[in-house]
Amino acid sequence: MAEDKSAMEQRIDNAIYGTPKIKPDEQRKYLGTFRERVCLTISITELEERDWSFAVAKELERGIGNQVFLNGNLPHSELRNYIKVATEANANFTLKTEPEFRTTHDSLAVVVAAKTAVYQSPVDVQKRYPDITKQSPQIHTPKKKHFWEKLFDRKEE
Repeated sequence: MAEDKSAMEQRIDNAIYGTPKIKPDEQRKYLGTFRERVCLTISITELEERDWSFAVAKELERGIGNQVFLNGNLPHSELRNYIKVATEANANFTLKTEPEFRTTHDSLAVVVAAKTAVYQSPVDVQKRYPDITKQSPQIHTPKKKHFWEKLFDRKEE
């Protein structure tokens, strides 16, 4: 039997299993885009440390990347400034809410990317803007409690 599938078999497989993705792990990591298109990344840990919207604005001003991918599984309050910056810069932004985009500390919260390959390095916000990192104050906002946490929160006696 030949290893190549006929067009009909490929269509049936695509209908049953979905269209195969190129580099699915890479796309999952970079919120649906490829590494070679990425200009800037902000992890969830970095997002919790401080407001990096100034770095996103600076990256969008460069004009290389004009797409902002946001991990929509995070609370809107944490993404509000990034949505505002993207809107002000007339950049396209997309909230990625699929369950494959996790909210662990090493997952990405914000990705600035181009439509085509740009091969930028480094892309991590702390490495890309080290001088700004030293100057800007850290934000330590208390984490908001979810409804159930508020409901069952016991006071220490």
